[in-house]
Amino acid sequence: MRNFLAGLFVILLGFLSAGKSFGQNSVEMADQLRADGKIYVVVGVFLLISAGILTYLIFIDLRLKKLEKQRSENQKELKK
Repeated sequence: MRNFLAGLFVILLGFLSAGKSFGQNSVEMADQLRADGKIYVVVGVFLLISAGILTYLIFIDLRLKKLEKQRSENQKELKK
């Protein structure tokens, strides 16, 4: 889990640094969304989807660890 969070942090930093280098170009659509105040909706939806995917991945990781633990316990019982 710790490695997963460290990897996620590195990816997030990569996106932040890439966003600054690409964000210097003026994009007409983004300017219009900012002017209308809709950019916050776009960012909010993006964050909501990202949080959902992250929650799902953590949930799957926890279930996988539980299955691995059960498997190792079963293998120990078979060896006895």
